[in-house]
Amino acid sequence: MPILHLQQASLAFGHLPLFENADLRIEPGERIALIGRNGTGKSSLLKAIAGEVPLDAGTVWREPGLRVARLDQEVFAADASATEAADAAATRTVYQEVARGLGPLVDLEGEDGWREDQKIKLVLSRLDLAGDRRVGELSGGWRRRTLLAKALVSQPDLLLLDEPTNHLDIDAIRWLEGFIAGFAGAILFVTHDRAFLGALATRIVELDRGRLTSWPGSYASYLEKKAAALENEARDLDRLDKKLAQEEAWLRQGVKARRTRNEGRVRDLMKLRAERSARRDHSGEVRLGVDASQASGRLVFDVRHVSKAFGGTPVIADFSQRIFRGDRVGLIGPNGSGKSTLLRLLVGELEPDAGEIRRGTRLQPAYFDQQRQQLDPEKSVLDTVNDGNDTVVINGQPRHVLGYLADFLFPKERAQSPVGSLSGGERNRLLLARLFARPANLLILDEPTNDLDIETLELLEELVSDFPGTVLLVSHDRVFLDRVVTSTVAFDGGGQLAEYVGGYEDYLRQRGARSELPAPPRDESPRPGAQPPRTRPRKLSYKEQRELAGLPARINDLEEEQRRLEQESASAEFYKSPAAHIHDVLARVDTLRVELDALLERWVELDAIARSS
Repeated sequence: MPILHLQQASLAFGHLPLFENADLRIEPGERIALIGRNGTGKSSLLKAIAGEVPLDAGTVWREPGLRVARLDQEVFAADASATEAADAAATRTVYQEVARGLGPLVDLEGEDGWREDQKIKLVLSRLDLAGDRRVGELSGGWRRRTLLAKALVSQPDLLLLDEPTNHLDIDAIRWLEGFIAGFAGAILFVTHDRAFLGALATRIVELDRGRLTSWPGSYASYLEKKAAALENEARDLDRLDKKLAQEEAWLRQGVKARRTRNEGRVRDLMKLRAERSARRDHSGEVRLGVDASQASGRLVFDVRHVSKAFGGTPVIADFSQRIFRGDRVGLIGPNGSGKSTLLRLLVGELEPDAGEIRRGTRLQPAYFDQQRQQLDPEKSVLDTVNDGNDTVVINGQPRHVLGYLADFLFPKERAQSPVGSLSGGERNRLLLARLFARPANLLILDEPTNDLDIETLELLEELVSDFPGTVLLVSHDRVFLDRVVTSTVAFDGGGQLAEYVGGYEDYLRQRGARSELPAPPRDESPRPGAQPPRTRPRKLSYKEQRELAGLPARINDLEEEQRRLEQESASAEFYKSPAAHIHDVLARVDTLRVELDALLERWVELDAIARSS
């Protein structure tokens, strides 16, 4: 029995419907991911389900007494009335704002006040929110957390989340994953975070060209089925086009043929024309490319004992690192930990309090600013890309700006619109278009993945991976980090930074191994005048021999356990299990990676000693 049923629903803005004749049943406990291109109507669909936007046609049936809560995608106000509401919200404390999620008539002083107070404090604690802070004092990321807490505190039967991971750091995203995995109600969420999507979704619902299609199973299963469906659709459309061309040619034959034409055949041709006209082609693909300039010097940055503090609080303490041409460095850490500060130090926008930063020769940086400060809302999209010029030069070849913008899915009408009318995803695409229109051998990308749809994300991954220059990347997208970066700098708090080889998963594994390292050995260098000891081949002790003999079996057992748990956690049924079981399995998977690495290193060490003796 569904808790909500969307039936024959249609909604249009402009001449094309966002969706039409849509049907969606939501069952208790389901975790449904709603995916689709930016601007296809996903947010509008959530609002219609929540009862905030009236449908043009169709109905939304809700189970009697159903509690629904929705997290909006936007953090900041977009119109005058919303601005007034935002101004009022800014004067409230975080605690007061979250309490509003329990309803306008909640009495925290009444009989159930203690229980409601505990709900609020629990959510504040889990999202690391200070209840006494004023909402107006918060950054965009912390406002996002506050709105999320406001949606969660009412313990709804159906939770609607529109891009819940936007502006959250990785630790908060992983907490949110755990929370949703153990959430007793049903969840319909929109996200472009593929790790989040893959870990949680038990069903994929796609909004594509006005049609709502349900794909049972995991995200990985959806990708396989969708690829096959697109191939079949292309073949069907090709057959339709060929038949239509044949019939059109028949109709245009000479006078004699027209006199003897079959009226039924003409009617069939009219139907073919209508069918072809009704088919909405798959939206174009973003085509990304960087205008790579001449190569920089081999050394790009030489950072020596750099420190930076604000208001007496250290953000970066005694940090040293060398970055060479071709390196792709990812920066990770909690919001406000100093990632953007390090980028600004590297490019010279800030000066360190101590230490030195040497910059290489022939550097041509291109900077993607997460705050979008480079975009003037009054300017048109066209003027923003190339400062009013009609052409851009990409890899030495001139192109008209309109054609270049079409590569970023801006048709002519949209290209002439003001920047202020663009959605978050469109603004990010515009900023990428502006960024890539300039020659560069150093890409500095500060949260480039926010609001981008999955297809654009994957193309951006390819571009950054193939870029011949150097890349500095701040991102909370774990899949993007794993596929792009060659090393990771983690901000561990208190200004401490540590470098790890590889992406986010490599960082997790190495961090776990580092925490289990033994204490440094004592200084046992010989005293002055002492005779140096004679070196003899090291031999395995009897205990080490037995350890070496047993290691292959132990490694095999752990690998079998790892395969079993990973298969279990990848199944669609896994996240319907009790929260404690889900937590135990995921924790064990993480532990197994560390244990296996340690055993493999130990086996290599003992085997090398055995071979040398």
